[in-house]
Amino acid sequence: MKRAALVVLAALGLAVPAAGSGPTSAPPGITPTQILIGGTVPLSGQASSFGAIGPSANAYFKYVNAHGGVFGRKIKYVYRDDGYDPSRTLQETRRLVEQDKVFAIFNTVGTEHTLAIRGYLNALGVPELFAGTGAARVAHGYKQYRWTMGYLPSFEGEGDIYGHYVVKHRPKARIAVLYENSDYGQDLLRGLRRGLGKHANEIVSTASYEVTDVDIGSQIAHLRSSRANTFMVFALPTFAIQAFVDAYKLGWYPRFFVSAVSIEPTIMSIARTNTHGKETNGALSFAFVKDPTSPAWKKDKAVALYKKILKRYDPGGRVSDVYNWYGMTVAFSMVDALKHAGRNPTRASLLHAATHMNEHNNPFLLPGVSVHTTPTHYFPIAKARMVRYQKTLWAGEPALVWESTNRCQARLSHYNR
Repeated sequence: MKRAALVVLAALGLAVPAAGSGPTSAPPGITPTQILIGGTVPLSGQASSFGAIGPSANAYFKYVNAHGGVFGRKIKYVYRDDGYDPSRTLQETRRLVEQDKVFAIFNTVGTEHTLAIRGYLNALGVPELFAGTGAARVAHGYKQYRWTMGYLPSFEGEGDIYGHYVVKHRPKARIAVLYENSDYGQDLLRGLRRGLGKHANEIVSTASYEVTDVDIGSQIAHLRSSRANTFMVFALPTFAIQAFVDAYKLGWYPRFFVSAVSIEPTIMSIARTNTHGKETNGALSFAFVKDPTSPAWKKDKAVALYKKILKRYDPGGRVSDVYNWYGMTVAFSMVDALKHAGRNPTRASLLHAATHMNEHNNPFLLPGVSVHTTPTHYFPIAKARMVRYQKTLWAGEPALVWESTNRCQARLSHYNR
C-alpha cells in the first residue's frame, strides 16, 4: 500500500521524499565540514560603491575559518552581482537556493532587492538575514515574512533623529529635501516630518529621483529656488555627490544633512574636492560603526584587526573604504548567529538565533551600540551617533540617538565615549 501511494504521488508530479531525508538529515548547505551561505551585492551598476561589502564580509569569514570556523565547520560565502537590479537579485537568489543549495541568504544589499526576494525565500523557509536595509516594510513585516531581517538602523528613525536635531539646533530652518522615490527615501522623509512635529511646515520644498535616473540637476535647481538654508539629502552615493556638486555650481550653500548610507569617506572626499569644501564642511549625518580613517580610532584593536584581515584575505580592498568595514561588521553578526544556532544547525535554529540576538561585543560598532533582536523586533541596530563633517573627517556630535522598538521614535541624549 505504501509503495502504491508513492507511485501515485510521483505520477501527480508531487515531491516524493528521498531515502534518508527524514528529520535527522542535514539541511541544504550543511556538511560535516562546511556551512554554505550566499547573497547578492552590486558589484556593477548605479550603486557599485556598495559592492565592497561582499568581498570584505568574505574576508572576515576566511579569518574566522582560519581560527577554527564555527564548531569546526568552515563558512563558504558565495556572493553574486545583481547590478542593483531587483529582478537580477531574484534571479541570482533563486540560483543560490536551487542550484548552489545554500543554507541561508545573507547580506542582500538594498531595500527593493530585499523585498523582491522575501516572498520566495519565506515560502521555502530559507533565512534571509541581515540585509542592507532599514526599511519599515521589511522590519514590520515579521508576522508574514518571519525569515527576513534587515540590519541597518531604521530609516524612519534616522529621519526622525534629523527632525529632532533641527528643532533643537536650527529653529529657523527652511528645509529642502531630495529623496529617492522608494521605501528608503520615503521612510526617511516620513521620519523627518515626524521628528519635526509641529515644525514640519519648515519643509519648504521636496524633490524626488528614481534610482534609474542619470542626472538630478533639475531637482537641485528646483530645491534651490525655495531659498532653503537646510538641505536633507536622502540619496544613494552617486546622487549625494551630484547634490553637493550641483548645489555648489548654483551658488547655493545650505547646511547639508546626508543619510548614513552615503557618508563613506571616499564619497565625501569626491564631493569635497569638487566643491572646495564649501558644501561638505559642517554637513551632518549619523553613524553606528567606527570610522577606520579617523584619528580617534588610530590605536583601536578593531582597526588593527580590520587592516590585518584586509591585507591577508582581501588585498585589493581599500582600508579607507568604510563599506569594507561595514562588510566585516555584518559578517561578525552572522558568525554570532551561526554560533548560537548550535553544533548541528537547522534553518529553524538559525532563525531562532537571529531573533534572539544580544550582541554587545561587536568590535566594529561604536561604543554603546549593540545588536539586539526579539521575535517581534527586527531592527538589530537601534542606536547611532550624530556626526559632523569637519574639513576632511567625520567627527562625533555630543549626542547618542536611539529609537523605540516599536515606533522607531528617536530622542537625543548626551554621548559618553
